Amino acid sequence: MLCPRCASNQGDDIKFCTSCGANLQAVREALEAPDGKKFDWGNTWVAEMFMSGQAAQARQLEMERRLGITPEVKRYNEIKAGVIVSCVGVGVAIFLYFLMGAIARQEPHDAVLLNSIWLAGVIPFMVGLALIINGVVVSKKMAQVIEREQEKNISLGEGKPARGLRAADTSEFIPTNFSVTDQTTRHLESTERKIK
Repeated sequence: MLCPRCASNQGDDIKFCTSCGANLQAVREALEAPDGKKFDWGNTWVAEMFMSGQAAQARQLEMERRLGITPEVKRYNEIKAGVIVSCVGVGVAIFLYFLMGAIARQEPHDAVLLNSIWLAGVIPFMVGLALIINGVVVSKKMAQVIEREQEKNISLGEGKPARGLRAADTSEFIPTNFSVTDQTTRHLESTERKIK
């Protein structure tokens, strides 16, 4: 067996790597353990299309939780989107003002209509402003409520998650509570006392 940490060749009966001390037994168990699950059609995009609104929302919240998207991150993203949309609205308004002004000088009989087209840039500006206000005021209160709920759930006994191997997409291991050399010095001290 190759050690996943140091890539040294190890025997199949060795529990710990002789080079770096990695727990090879845990690696073997992770590789050999069957998932015990059959293919679940409920976890496909086809099933997601037919989900009820509440089930889809619950699934979305779970995916956001796994990705680490907190309500505070969502709030900052909403404010950022509002700033971007507002700036685009101002840019469109300025562009249309000068463009339509130049065209209105060429077509004086349509000047009144052409000079007011720049107002179309006000629409994205107002949408961006609404996103900023929502992110600053409404989403902040929602984030506080969700944080209080999470704190309440943790205090009710959820506690820390159990230790184990990390996800399969990483080559790192969680440090174990024991090592190859653990307890060896005590063993040597007790044998020295018996010999004397």
